[in-house]
Amino acid sequence: MAEKEGNLEEEPQESILKQPKAVWAVAFACVVAFMGLGLVDPILPAIATQLHATPSQVELLFTSYFLVTGVTMVVTGAVSSRLGYKTTLLSGLGLIVLFSALAGSSSGVAGIVLFRAGWGLGNALFIATALAVIVQLSNAGTERAVILYEAALGLGISVGPLLGGALGGISWRGPFFGVASLMLVGFAGLFFMLPRLEKPEHRSSLADPFRALRHRGLLTLGLTALCYNFGFFTMLAYTPFPLHLGAHALGLIFFGWGVLLAITSVFAAPRIQARFGTLPTMYAMLTLIALDLLAMGLGVSSRPVLIAAVILGGAFLGINNTMITTAVMQASPVERPVASAAYSFVRFVGGAIAPFLAGKLAEWFYPGVPFFVGAAATAVSVVVLFSGRAYLKRV
Repeated sequence: MAEKEGNLEEEPQESILKQPKAVWAVAFACVVAFMGLGLVDPILPAIATQLHATPSQVELLFTSYFLVTGVTMVVTGAVSSRLGYKTTLLSGLGLIVLFSALAGSSSGVAGIVLFRAGWGLGNALFIATALAVIVQLSNAGTERAVILYEAALGLGISVGPLLGGALGGISWRGPFFGVASLMLVGFAGLFFMLPRLEKPEHRSSLADPFRALRHRGLLTLGLTALCYNFGFFTMLAYTPFPLHLGAHALGLIFFGWGVLLAITSVFAAPRIQARFGTLPTMYAMLTLIALDLLAMGLGVSSRPVLIAAVILGGAFLGINNTMITTAVMQASPVERPVASAAYSFVRFVGGAIAPFLAGKLAEWFYPGVPFFVGAAATAVSVVVLFSGRAYLKRV
């Protein structure tokens, strides 16, 4: 703890609100980008019903998205170091606009799954670069810059389902076209508000993220997130099916989930971290997430239990997301974009199977099984994190 406190004292302590205009431009684009993820969630049952698809087939919308996002993460450093940060960010947003509009125009699940994969490509280019830019340009230090990023994530995820529920009540195509429109707004805001940033002095190679994973601290956090995201993605992508509710109701539920995620990531996480430290907080939050998923499995036939567990889960997820993202930025001596790409590659590729597997488990057994598997995977993340604690002294 002494080493950690020493590192924190060296960080600039400017207010999180006193940021350069460029940071706010990227943060706004992050809100819009993450809003796109939540927009789709309330319409999953409607897509399954109207396009005559099974839950596991519809869950492929998430699997293709996360899988391509994870695989593409390994090239984001090489792309951004050659094109520059601004061009990379705009390219990512442009791809999201294109493929979300194409998904809304699709006539079958297979087409939507394909276009969601293209969407994941744009998402990867944007996410890895956005976090690196916010951390680099922020004048409030790494931890507060991460809090700002997580706040944008939480705000986007919370508002997304609300808007998705409203648009999904009209048509399942509405949220896809809504994403395209919002991404276009984010693209314009970034184009005009973000100045052209200098290209990194060092050009990253495709091998850099894999070399970064040789650092046991970064690998530990990646594997922890892999197991933890299995539970996270199960809660996010599978829960709409056992709830058996319409798009409006699902939108309101996941709005509450996202609001708690945003509030805890900004206000609760720094206080808890200051009192208990990063790793002890992560142990506690991961354990609570596992217990929350266990409760969802046991109470899968009770709508009030599922609703309460989903919303409460947002609080645990918000705190843990801030902790683990901060830890990734500190755990490895490699450049931040490379560390972010390596970490995201592991967690997204590994976690991509969770939505599809959740749907299959429900079809093979019964609706509570996916939550039990998600709880077990999250419990494993605690073991992984604890076993690698010796490599996380920089955190």
